[in-house]
Amino acid sequence: MATKILSIVMAGGKGTRLMPLTANRSKPAVPFGGKHRIVDFVLSNLVNSGLQSIYVLTQFKAQSLLQHLRDAWHFGDIIREQFIIPVPAQMRKGERWYKGTADATYQNLHLLDLSKPDLVLVFGADHVYKMDVRQMIEFHQGNWAKGTVAALPIPIEEAKHYGTMEIDESWRIVKFFEKVGRPPEIPGRPGWTLASMGNYVFDRQALVDALCRDALDAESAHDFGRNILPRIVDEHPIFAYDFTTNSVPGEAPENIGYWRDVGTIESYYAAHMDLRSDRPSLNLYNRAWPIRTADINEGPAKTVLSGDRKRGRMIDSTICDGSIVAGGEVIDSVLGRRVFVAGDAEVRDSILLDNVRVGPGAKLKRVVVDKNAQIPAGAKIGFDREADRREHTVSETGIVVVKGHASPIAIGAL
Repeated sequence: MATKILSIVMAGGKGTRLMPLTANRSKPAVPFGGKHRIVDFVLSNLVNSGLQSIYVLTQFKAQSLLQHLRDAWHFGDIIREQFIIPVPAQMRKGERWYKGTADATYQNLHLLDLSKPDLVLVFGADHVYKMDVRQMIEFHQGNWAKGTVAALPIPIEEAKHYGTMEIDESWRIVKFFEKVGRPPEIPGRPGWTLASMGNYVFDRQALVDALCRDALDAESAHDFGRNILPRIVDEHPIFAYDFTTNSVPGEAPENIGYWRDVGTIESYYAAHMDLRSDRPSLNLYNRAWPIRTADINEGPAKTVLSGDRKRGRMIDSTICDGSIVAGGEVIDSVLGRRVFVAGDAEVRDSILLDNVRVGPGAKLKRVVVDKNAQIPAGAKIGFDREADRREHTVSETGIVVVKGHASPIAIGAL
């Protein structure tokens, strides 16, 4: 008989380190790459892998995410096993928000009772990557594992930023560590350790037993990485799956193992700058493994002459549908949909989300502009850090983030 699989996507994160981009939306709903949302990557990986029974657990500031799921991820009603359903926090286990990733799953155990899957996938919605999940499932079943953790080899110097694990020669997990400086190395690979990607495969009963026991522990943080997995490795065979062995159809060999935690302004910015390359590590043009998103009807992007006959230019940049560079210049940047760049304006090394309007003569350098923002004519942002701090948010490395607005501003308002 075919294995029945249920996927649970954790999409309730606050994303406090991405402020102000998460001021009015959860982290999975943050736009990425011009036209996508961060949540599109995990959902695309699951659907492309043939896994189409998916619950998306939401919590904080979920309205933007819910609207996106409605617009981009609605299956037909013909086959009951094909669904992507958002599940808000329902407080079935008490009048409280989710306390952690494990608690979020525990509070929704009724979903497992309804579908009775053989395997339960618990995946995060906070990362940008491509993965054929079927290969991880095959690894899990081939090792007769009760749980499997997607793991990324990293230099041991970076271990303090991640949950890491100790494995034996067969890649069975021996112990977990939470953001320590010197975790054990990968056997036979000195200087490297394994970081958890926050993606798990569990046999259903092993998961249910572990969650129910954890719920009774008043001292627990109710988190998979900190509580569930450190306990279960002593009782069941739990394995690490090497993400760098995962081969996605249509991807170049050099792109295997690309994974980014875009949880800070710096990492979010750096991942976007990757996209400008003629051979980006994250290939958004692979038709064999598309990253799906909402299909919004817009005209094609274009560069045109400004009113004073100056020609719009775009150099080494990504520009999405409906955007117009009208006499301005866009260099080494990523523009979302319906962006308008007026004459004599210059956008360099920047990220502009949907519906941004850049006025005549404005200059932007290393700036992230949130949706619906208006940059006034002649403004200069990204050139004077102290002046920028008075008006905007500035990251540790000097990236300026300009807050957006609730609704678009008409082009005529420039």
